[in-house]
Amino acid sequence: MQRIVICGAAGRDFHNFNTVYRDDAAVRVVAFTATQIPGIDARRYPASLAGALYPQGIAIVPEAELEALCRRERVDTVVFAYSDVTHAQVMHLASRALAVGCNFTLLGPQATMLRSRKPVVAVSAVRTGCGKSQTARHLAQMLKARGLRVAAIRHPMPYGELERQRVQAFHTLADLDAAQCTIEEREEYEPHLAAGHAVFAGVDYAAVLAAEEACDVIVWDGGNNDFPFYVPTVHVVVCDGLRPDQLNTHHPGEAVLRMADIVVVNKVDAAPAADVAQLGAALAALLPGVPVVRAASPVQVDAPAQLRGRRVLVVEDGPTITHGGMAWGAGYGALRAYKDVEIVDPRESAAPEIERVYAQYPHIGPVLPAMGYSEAHLAALRATINSSRADVVLAATPIDLARLGGFTKPIVRARYGYADAGAPTLATLVGERLDAATG
Repeated sequence: MQRIVICGAAGRDFHNFNTVYRDDAAVRVVAFTATQIPGIDARRYPASLAGALYPQGIAIVPEAELEALCRRERVDTVVFAYSDVTHAQVMHLASRALAVGCNFTLLGPQATMLRSRKPVVAVSAVRTGCGKSQTARHLAQMLKARGLRVAAIRHPMPYGELERQRVQAFHTLADLDAAQCTIEEREEYEPHLAAGHAVFAGVDYAAVLAAEEACDVIVWDGGNNDFPFYVPTVHVVVCDGLRPDQLNTHHPGEAVLRMADIVVVNKVDAAPAADVAQLGAALAALLPGVPVVRAASPVQVDAPAQLRGRRVLVVEDGPTITHGGMAWGAGYGALRAYKDVEIVDPRESAAPEIERVYAQYPHIGPVLPAMGYSEAHLAALRATINSSRADVVLAATPIDLARLGGFTKPIVRARYGYADAGAPTLATLVGERLDAATG
């Protein structure tokens, strides 16, 4: 019997187990390891999800313990199953596995993608923070305007009680409250709900696929730079005009790009023209014949007068700024146009939980990542903001931060969306491919 460890970050790892290993009596998954996301390594994958072969569930341990785990459990194979890491990082982990005598494996799309009876428009990216979420919302709106019932199925973010999160359906903001969603989850779900799109997510994506009963088309809203969990009818992959040199530097973003039916070069409104041209040339060489769409990511500040002449603390989308590798995001970019504003560095008032984030990600600029994987993170976010010398907060996270309560500073929202920046448009190309595929 093959003894296996799956290295993950509470998403792809569980999906790979569910689709490939759960019912295979010839293998034994002895543990998951966890990284990237704080606090997800002190749990078990419960027996109710793990299946009949695992009546005790499966341990989840820190990735730092990989070598000791492999020796202790006599592991044969280490399966890598998370995203947005450099190719070098993947091979460093492989070297750790090989050094203790294990095989090292990557499971591909053919083994792990599920097939829906409905058309699937999948949106992926080469890196976290490219703008796939607003692209997915834009396409959902386009499909809705065609008279289609749309279900947005989001890449998993199971940071809470796994049994309760097996299948999740969200139709209103009250549903997010009832599910005790974290900030990270709300950032992805709330904008879809505001646009009138039902959102489905969870842990067991074969069960989540029941959403197809209530829709005409699925929009797969990917996470990080992972490839879809469902076989796409049309696969849209988003690249970042601000990071033209990262098409083929990260896993599995390079593989995702090579799978693309349509490529979006995003943020052409903010990126230098030379970088956009470099990106276009690289795409033409890598993917000859694949259509490329140019898009902008415009930022709208709700109440700019409240920022004028004030000291402003900027809150940005968390994953974009942390493991996404960006020094700052849409909020800071928009605020730089205000010459009479003083930008307050959150490090001056950072709570200990937030200080640890800055230490782990020293590339972060003078902005506050909206860390929200737990109540402790939310409390630290509140403390950092409330004790700062800022007069006002510019929140460029996709959620209504003020709605969570507990903030003593006024909060102004910065919202970013999708805008076509040339022809052909993304909606035109996706519509044509859907029509061709569905007859």
